[in-house]
Amino acid sequence: QVQLVESGGGLVQAGGSLRLSCAASGPIFTDYSMGWFRQAPGKERELLAAISRLGGVTHTADSVKGRFTISRDNAKNTVSLQMNSLQPDDTAVYYCAARLAFDTGVAISTTAYSYWGQGTQVTVSS
Repeated sequence: QVQLVESGGGLVQAGGSLRLSCAASGPIFTDYSMGWFRQAPGKERELLAAISRLGGVTHTADSVKGRFTISRDNAKNTVSLQMNSLQPDDTAVYYCAARLAFDTGVAISTTAYSYWGQGTQVTVSS
């Protein structure tokens, strides 16, 4: 099964940027569509962005559209999330997730993803 490790989290001031990366190991990376999620204390885990197996289809949640961008590098088995104009409300633990896919689309439901990383903390100070 695929194993996922996130990196790139940290402390940033409001208005700043961070780039999260997720490294995948295990089976064929292109068998999986990928997603980035976050979970703040007391809140449900929410999808931020998803990308198809070959990267041709993406979906970005309305809450972060225009600020966050998902991408993947299948040669390096990585998926990234570029986050700009960060605000204190973006403070959360950020997770990448993988879905074994037999289609060319994306999944927006948390339950569609079977494999999860351990998460990386992002804290945005005001």
